[in-house]
Amino acid sequence: MTNHDQLAVKMVLDLWNSRIKAIDELLGKLTDEQLMHEVAPGRNRGIYLLGHLAAVNDHMLTILDFEKQVHPEFHEIFITKPDKAVAELPSASEIRTYWKTVNDKLAAHFAKLSVDDWFQKHTLVSAEDFAKEPHRNKLTIVAGRTAHLAGHLGQLIYLK
Repeated sequence: MTNHDQLAVKMVLDLWNSRIKAIDELLGKLTDEQLMHEVAPGRNRGIYLLGHLAAVNDHMLTILDFEKQVHPEFHEIFITKPDKAVAELPSASEIRTYWKTVNDKLAAHFAKLSVDDWFQKHTLVSAEDFAKEPHRNKLTIVAGRTAHLAGHLGQLIYLK
């Protein structure tokens, strides 16, 4: 472990935490009714985007080899299928709770990892491939998901 490794982990986790915080703050300002609106005409509804983000973060629990998903049944609703393909979504209250639960679990696991742990393989890469491509590590998953959060945060802002 080098000082550069520590700095890289800190940078990625600080960005992750800032995006989670920004979405939390936005959710504190949005009503459940506002979440039911499309972010733009013909686009996803806020409730779907929040469910999608929660489901993606939930999937990270298994990708990072922490624990089983909280709601694996939401994968199909919010990741596999597009918005409006499922007749009835969970309530906004349930999705808000899901979002918070998953992110609290991730934060607890993140806090336990050493700097070296962040540079270990995740479950979507084989040991053979990881030996050839060590950049396919746990930290890279969080970096990619942080960009994903930022993109959807940009959409959710239009609900205000």
